[in-house]
Amino acid sequence: MRLVVQQFLTLDGVSQGPGSPDEDPTDGFDQGGWFVPYLDEEFLDVAAAWLGTADALLFGRRTYESFARDWPTMTDHPFAPLMNGLPKYVASHSPTAAAWNPTTILDGDVPSQVAEVKRRPGRDLQVHGSSRLARSLLAAGLVDELRLAVAPVVAGRGRRLFPDDGTPAGLRLVSHRTTPRGLSVHTFETAGLPEHGVYGAGAQDPAS
Repeated sequence: MRLVVQQFLTLDGVSQGPGSPDEDPTDGFDQGGWFVPYLDEEFLDVAAAWLGTADALLFGRRTYESFARDWPTMTDHPFAPLMNGLPKYVASHSPTAAAWNPTTILDGDVPSQVAEVKRRPGRDLQVHGSSRLARSLLAAGLVDELRLAVAPVVAGRGRRLFPDDGTPAGLRLVSHRTTPRGLSVHTFETAGLPEHGVYGAGAQDPAS
């Protein structure tokens, strides 16, 4: 399977609490729900297409516990059959009840266990939310694709997907689009380490 990270971001890179004011108030974050005003039918179609390529889901503990609480009750949501029915993996170093079946707990050396899951046949192993986990998997070189939906809002604070001390990564743009309410949707493939160059007099023409 390919490891695909899907994240909602603000313009300043915050991924914390996109869905509601009380979704994730960790560290006093009070800007939750910033993504919701920009949802529209076009983006819901994009999200449905993304979810349609998943053969398994991967979460960090906090996101898993939130989703496990909410998704089983959302039976009228069009995404519910897949979210509730797909195999789920949880990366957790603390006790977690695997109540949202089918669920497998990954503990200990999480990167090696995720690498083992990736070797199984299938399409996407998708990370939803779980920015801390996503960062660690990107640092371990396990991420194959990033799907980012960027809202036209600046949170000013909050947990970011790409922190100041994050691991450098090169990316290759695969597709992009803008939805009617202003979401910028980008798909990137990972491409090893970043490339660097020199701009100005004496620099080599990249077309030569």
